Amino acid sequence: MARPPAKELTERELEVMHVFWERGELTAAEIRDCLSAQGRELAYTTVATLIRILFEKEFLIQTNDQRPFKFKPARPFEDVSKSMIGDMVERLFGGSREQLLLRMFDDGKMTRKERQALENLLREDKS
Repeated sequence: MARPPAKELTERELEVMHVFWERGELTAAEIRDCLSAQGRELAYTTVATLIRILFEKEFLIQTNDQRPFKFKPARPFEDVSKSMIGDMVERLFGGSREQLLLRMFDDGKMTRKERQALENLLREDKS
């Protein structure tokens, strides 16, 4: 019996998704060209396979019925990143956001801008 597809994104799948989130609706050839411009050379068949997998995992939606097929993100970056971070916090830190924050800032390399953004976020009233 076949195992159901994983809902997590691999590194390569995430690379492809970032292009979709930045550019919107694209074909496999357009994705390959965008990745190539970023210095990431992948064969067309590799990109097409990654897109098929992302479609099967329901991260992409096909937007036309004729070749070349076009796809766009099924969910915005904010939703996917929130879900991925939540999964990581649960698996790695046992659900403790405090432990995540401690690990993020324990090297003492927080910039003034990052510190200000964090302070602003903590001051916000979320109610």
